[in-house]
Amino acid sequence: MRSDEFYMHRALDQARLGLATGEVPVGAVVVDAAGEILGVGYNAPVGGHDPSAHAEIRALREAGARLGNYRLDGCTLYVTLEPCLMCTGAIIHARIARLVYAAAEPRSGMVESKANLFAQPWFNHRVAVEGGVLASRASRLLKEFFATRRPS
Repeated sequence: MRSDEFYMHRALDQARLGLATGEVPVGAVVVDAAGEILGVGYNAPVGGHDPSAHAEIRALREAGARLGNYRLDGCTLYVTLEPCLMCTGAIIHARIARLVYAAAEPRSGMVESKANLFAQPWFNHRVAVEGGVLASRASRLLKEFFATRRPS
């Protein structure tokens, strides 16, 4: 199995694809237990006129379609930014085994920054979490994007 950094680089590749289309540069990949990439995605809510078209959701959809199952048991999701409320819910419902993310999202992150939804006792599924993998690279990409949109 390849390293977390290897798969996070694939997620960063997706983020750059999103950036090229004018979207906030967030990317995600879903990897099965054997190390095969099953789904990829980048943010596309603006271009797709779809508020649910976050990188994580798009990667989960592709992986589910590829497997023919909405349950992604044993899979790991790599994403360049701490997931939001919507995405954490989808991760739980998909039964993702492990989440690895790069940069924290202090405004709306639901893994560590604003809340830890994965730790809530009412969910019947637990997700192992690791944050900070290639965080500086993901943060730099986001800062560069927003610097062009929000001049000083």
